[in-house]
Amino acid sequence: MTKKPTTDALPKGAADTGRSLASQRENAFLGEDRRRAEWGRRLDGRRTVLEVRGVTKVYQLEGIEVHALCGVSVAIREGEMVAIMGPSGSGKSTLMHIIGLLDRPTSGVVSIEGEVVGDLTPNQLAGLRNQHIGFVFQSFNLLARTGAQANVELPLVYGGVSGSERARRAREALERVELGDRLNHTSGQLSGGQQQRVAIARALVTNPSIVLADEPTGNLDSRSGVEVMGILQDLNAQGITVVIVTHDANVARHARRIVELRDGEIVRDEPVPDRLDAHDEIIQLGMNTVGGVERARAAGDPA
Repeated sequence: MTKKPTTDALPKGAADTGRSLASQRENAFLGEDRRRAEWGRRLDGRRTVLEVRGVTKVYQLEGIEVHALCGVSVAIREGEMVAIMGPSGSGKSTLMHIIGLLDRPTSGVVSIEGEVVGDLTPNQLAGLRNQHIGFVFQSFNLLARTGAQANVELPLVYGGVSGSERARRAREALERVELGDRLNHTSGQLSGGQQQRVAIARALVTNPSIVLADEPTGNLDSRSGVEVMGILQDLNAQGITVVIVTHDANVARHARRIVELRDGEIVRDEPVPDRLDAHDEIIQLGMNTVGGVERARAAGDPA
């Protein structure tokens, strides 16, 4: 275990000097970060909606330093569909919490829509999160005794939106995920795939800059999982920025870009060369059923 020197071990005055130099470096880093962010906004005519630079996260567990993230830098531009992939312990969940403004890094810079968030208060972070990030969780996180529309309205309640406007926007969001006829259905009256659709509608209702999906297919059967990925691909085709956090390489292949982490570091950041189309998969799943094969044969297809 490597111990870092403490200020108590430094000569008198050295600690203040060190803090001053660190402050200068941080200011220079922030200035460079803003210049890079501006450059990113111009690239390809698409602005950078989210960026982390030099981000580290260190946890203390029984006196031992655990380095979950080690100088991670990544920028996500408007309209991208990015999969953050890695095995358990890779740091992907830690990175998700940081880019989702649910946790703060030990060091480094996080910016969303060009705003550096390091000095924001918890209430300010919550406001920024509600405005710019729509979350989709593996476990859905729906209120069990509440209808689909009321579940979707919740972020708007926290945002102070009027009742009539909440209802209108929630209905529109549910229609986008093909649940316009399930407005009053509770979780118990919906399948797992339908519950995840409600969760996606809830993520969309605030018109966020980013939809952040954490293992969105983890609790679903194969077909429902593919259907959810189809919805996310459709949303991305409409210009919505989608970030998926997953351990599943097959899920990651539905994105346009993969950022892979191992041991807290990015080991791969590249376009997906053989992207999966969820709608093609849904057709194939239908063909694999007895009814699907019979329909194909009746149409003259030797499937």
